[in-house]
Amino acid sequence: MQKKLTITIDERVYDGLHAVVGRRRISGFIEKLVRPHVIRKDLEDAYKEMAQDEAREAEALAWAEGTVGDVADETR
Repeated sequence: MQKKLTITIDERVYDGLHAVVGRRRISGFIEKLVRPHVIRKDLEDAYKEMAQDEAREAEALAWAEGTVGDVADETR
């Protein structure tokens, strides 16, 4: 379901949107920019996606292994 939203923007930004994006495409353009900032993916899906990044996982493992020794040396 879509909702109508009224926003106020600078006239130069408005003119730029019309010139660059074009009429009848501004809403979609703004939604694509805003969506990632206000709608979060399901946390489980996000963890699965991160786990598939082998380079990131290798870096995280190396960092974790490198810091384990630091904890053992600390005084309590």
